[in-house]
Amino acid sequence: MTSHILSWIIFTPLIGAFAVLFVPKNATACIKWIALITTGIVTALTGYALTLFQPAQAGFQMIERGVWIPQFNVQYLLGTDGISFPMVVLTAIISLLACLASFGIKERQKEYYALYLLLETGMMGTFLALDLFLFYVLWEVVLVPMYFLIGIWGGPRREYAAIKFFLYTLAGSLFMLLGILGVYFAATPHTFDMTQLAGMPRGLFFQQIVFMAFFLGFAIKVPIFPFHTWLPDAHVEAPTPISVILAGVLLKMGTYGFFRFSYPLFPEATHWFQPAMAVLAIVGIIYGGFVALAQTDFKKMVAYSSVSHMGFVLLGLAALNADGFRGAMLQMFTHGTITGGLFLLVGVLYDRAHTRDLNGFGGLGVKMPAYAGFLTFFALASLGLPSLSGFVSEFLALLGSYQYSKPVTALSTIGIILAAAYLLYMVQRVLLGKLNPKWAQLPDINLREVLTLVPLMVLILGIGVYPRIILDYMIPTLDALLKTIKVS
Repeated sequence: MTSHILSWIIFTPLIGAFAVLFVPKNATACIKWIALITTGIVTALTGYALTLFQPAQAGFQMIERGVWIPQFNVQYLLGTDGISFPMVVLTAIISLLACLASFGIKERQKEYYALYLLLETGMMGTFLALDLFLFYVLWEVVLVPMYFLIGIWGGPRREYAAIKFFLYTLAGSLFMLLGILGVYFAATPHTFDMTQLAGMPRGLFFQQIVFMAFFLGFAIKVPIFPFHTWLPDAHVEAPTPISVILAGVLLKMGTYGFFRFSYPLFPEATHWFQPAMAVLAIVGIIYGGFVALAQTDFKKMVAYSSVSHMGFVLLGLAALNADGFRGAMLQMFTHGTITGGLFLLVGVLYDRAHTRDLNGFGGLGVKMPAYAGFLTFFALASLGLPSLSGFVSEFLALLGSYQYSKPVTALSTIGIILAAAYLLYMVQRVLLGKLNPKWAQLPDINLREVLTLVPLMVLILGIGVYPRIILDYMIPTLDALLKTIKVS
C-alpha cells in the first residue's frame, strides 16, 4: 500500500460511492455509515501518508507514474509536496466532518452520499495530480457532483445557484484548458508532466498569454473580484455540509493552482502580473468586508467574509517573498477550518429556527450557552484574535506584503477592521440583547454537532499557539518555489 498510498486516498471514496449505489435506498442508516466509514478510512490513509511524508524534502514525494494515453504522452502521474499535502489533509478532515454533518439530510440520501463521495475523489485528485491532463479531468470531476448537490438538495433558488456555479466554473475551465494545450504544444517533447514542464524556457509574451488563461480558471474558483458573484448564491442555497465543503476546500483549489502551476510554469509573467495581483487582493479584502457588514442573512455574511479572507491569500501570493508565501499557504488551511466551522454553526441555527435573518434573533446566548461559546470562538478566530490560527496566517501575509509595498499593506489592514466589525456585530445580534420569545424553546447544540466542531477548534488553537506544526511541512517547498521564480 505504501507505493500506491496516493491512489488509495483518491479512489477509496469512489469505491465507497459504488458501495452506496448497491445498498437499497430505504436502508438509510447503512448508507450513512458506509459514507462516514469511507471518509474515515480516507482520513486514516491521509494520516498514514503523513507518517511517510518527509517535511525537510522540497521535491515531490510518494510519486506514482503510469502510462495512460501514450499517443499524446498523457500519464497517470501523482505526487505530493509541501504545497499539496496540507490541502490533502484539510480535504480529508473537512470531508469527514461534513459527512457527519450530512446526517441531517432527509431526502434522497442514497444519491446524496454517492455524489458526496464522488466529490471527495475529485477534490483529492485535483491536489495530487502532477500531469496537467489528469489534473484537468479531476478538476472537472468536482464540478458535476457539486452542481447536483446544490441543485437537488439546496434552498428555494437552488437551480439558479447551481446553474450559475456551473457556468462560471466551466467558463474558467475552458480558458484553463486552452492554456494547458498551449503549454503542451510549446513543450519539447510534447508533455503534460509538471516535473518536466517547470524547468522549460518560455518567451515572456507566451507566458503572459497563457498565465492569463490559467488565471481566469483559478480566479473564478477562488473567487477573485469581479468573478465572485456565483459564490454568495451557491453558499446561500447549498445545504450546510456542501457549504462547508465549498468554503473549506473548493475555494482553495483556485489559489492552489497559482502555487502549483501558474508560478512555476510562468515565472516572468508572475513578476509582470504582480501589481495586478496586489490590486485585486486589496479590492477583494475591502469589498468583501464592506458587503459582509451590510448583510442580514447569516449565511450570506459568512460567504462574503470568505471573499475578504481569501483576499489575504492573494495578498501573500502577490508579495513574492518567503513571508508572503507562508502566510498565503497557511491562510488557505486556516480559512478552511475557521469558515467551515462558521458554516456548520449557521446550519445548527437554521435547522432549529428555519431562518437566517440576523435581525430576527437576539439573546440566544442565555438560551443556547454551548452554541454561544462555539460561535464566539469561531468568530474571534475569523477576525484574527492572537493565539488563534487566523491571526498567524493574516499576520504573515501582511508581513510579506509590507516587504513588497507599504501602501498595499496599509490598505489591506482595513479588511481586519471590517472583519472585527461584521463578526462582532453578528455576535451581538445573535447572542446578546433580549431573547425573542419566538425562540424560547430552541434546544442547544447536540452531541453530533459538537463532534463536527471540536476537531476544527483543536486545529485552530493548535496552529494559533504553535504554527510550526504545519509551517514546517510547507516551508521547504515554498522556499524552492521562490528560487524557481528567481526571487531572493
